[in-house]
Amino acid sequence: MIDLNADLGEGFGRWTLTDDDALLSVVTSANVACGFHAGDPSVMRRVCDLAAERGVRIGAQVSYRDLAGFGRRAMDVPADELAAEVAYQIGALRVFAEAAGAVVAYVKPHGALYNRTVHDDGQARAVVAGVRLAGGALPVLGLPGSRLLTAAADAGLTGVPEAFADRAYTARGTLVPRREPDAVVTDEDAVVRRAVAFAVEGSVEAVDGTAVAVAARSLCVHGDTPNAARIAARVRTALETAGVGIGAFA
Repeated sequence: MIDLNADLGEGFGRWTLTDDDALLSVVTSANVACGFHAGDPSVMRRVCDLAAERGVRIGAQVSYRDLAGFGRRAMDVPADELAAEVAYQIGALRVFAEAAGAVVAYVKPHGALYNRTVHDDGQARAVVAGVRLAGGALPVLGLPGSRLLTAAADAGLTGVPEAFADRAYTARGTLVPRREPDAVVTDEDAVVRRAVAFAVEGSVEAVDGTAVAVAARSLCVHGDTPNAARIAARVRTALETAGVGIGAFA
């Protein structure tokens, strides 16, 4: 059994990036942008309404306050401030989730914050503190072996390991930084093969050709990847063909 998640609601005003309608017909969990890297009240409300209507779990995709940089620029934010900002984002999304008859079921950091919490204890603990401040023992999505999942477990939260079908991996099991060539896997067939390998074999081929063990409960297909909805549909079909059950973790 594996969960399929995608980043959704990544737009604001008249600008849109993700095909939310199409992706919500495929995924089981929606990482909804909460306004700090993308998203605005209208976008958040619409995605929550659609997700609730289709039985897709709603997750808060929290990030550094970096709308201009899409949350992908490295930032140094004091721990107390970061915890408050994480709680603020969860609270904002919760209003729209509950109005749609659903709940915020989990939390996932975005972009630079996600990558920072792989190795930074202080930022990882601050994210977890923000989750606790927002109330409720919400599961936290993160990279296997990350400081974030360790911090979540230490705080009594469920840490959910995830894999990325459309991102390249280093031999250490971390994601290749986006600033490096071929960090994003754009070949659709390769993305599908990697997704099945994650789910069936628990491994992925790293950029140096070695096999890296990746035990994941959730599989992410980025919403801003070209043809993301079509890729997600192909991934789901391939997983089901391989005998893998598809279901939300939350």
